[in-house]
Amino acid sequence: MTSRKLLLAATAATLWMSPSAQAQEPTTVAFLMPDQASTRYEEHDWPGFQAAMQELCADCTLVYQNANADVSLQQQQFNSVIAQGATIIVLDPVDSAAAAGLVEIAKSQDVKVIAYDRPIPDTPADYYVSFDNEGIGYAIAQSLVEYLQAEGVEDGSGVLQINGSPTDAAAGLIRDGIDRALDASPFETLAEFDTPDWAPPRAQEWTAGQITRFGGEITGIVAANDGTAGGAIAALKAAGVDPLPPVTGNDATIAALQLIIAGDQYNTISKPSEIVARAAAEVAVKFMNGETPEAETTLYDTPSQLFVPDVVTRENIKELVFDAGIQTPEEVCTGEYAEPCSELGITE
Repeated sequence: MTSRKLLLAATAATLWMSPSAQAQEPTTVAFLMPDQASTRYEEHDWPGFQAAMQELCADCTLVYQNANADVSLQQQQFNSVIAQGATIIVLDPVDSAAAAGLVEIAKSQDVKVIAYDRPIPDTPADYYVSFDNEGIGYAIAQSLVEYLQAEGVEDGSGVLQINGSPTDAAAGLIRDGIDRALDASPFETLAEFDTPDWAPPRAQEWTAGQITRFGGEITGIVAANDGTAGGAIAALKAAGVDPLPPVTGNDATIAALQLIIAGDQYNTISKPSEIVARAAAEVAVKFMNGETPEAETTLYDTPSQLFVPDVVTRENIKELVFDAGIQTPEEVCTGEYAEPCSELGITE
């Protein structure tokens, strides 16, 4: 399903909501995000959740907190919003294992927890909304494998694998998808790295070491998100690697879109966070009304709704990102990216 279709589906879901889906008893809803290493939470997730809740429950009180990759801080924030009267908490955990204890606290106080983006495997939340993370990992890696094969890269050639944070269960799902694609490919995984806190500088540092170790044996890099991809590309450029091997990504950040347009990054995943944010808001309102939200599937014993996103490359970026209204040329095609945007037909 394309990003445009996802957006239309999300809109249609709202239009077809029954009157009972509108919140009858306004309450306090907390939206707790994990870190600031990615700009998505402040730029897309929180604004998307705010907008959806304003539409569905204008009288609800919303509380937003970001834990800045600090497990202890997120626990404090979790306890604080309960003390402030939150009866529903949308939680994107810093540490998926540690978050199990937060769910237990919520259950003891009759507070509903909607796991968001990252699952909580050890203790089921009341609901889970996300993109299909395992599917994302497979899609970006398989896209790279197919590109290398189309380019005639020899079987047995090596790729690097840069995973996300070892404390993030969603990163584990992405890794599983990457493994599935690479294990079935004719290419060898030279080395693999779990990036603490998804921090781009850590990915850059590790990649620099692998360039020293493997040199020209590196024919591709599967990076689990755009931040780690950016770190890998920075390391490649600093080492004077030319041409750059293809590097994958995920999140469709503006920086990554610019790198793809320039030809420095091979792919990313277009997954407008507003889609998941709206789904979380709709589930929250269902809980407010004492209803049981329908689930498309179950993950870690948690009723779940998972969206399937698109792989974006230089070949389809105009259609999937700009024609679909995910980003505008004014936001992306600035400075040095103006000319390649024109070459791709994104701008005139």
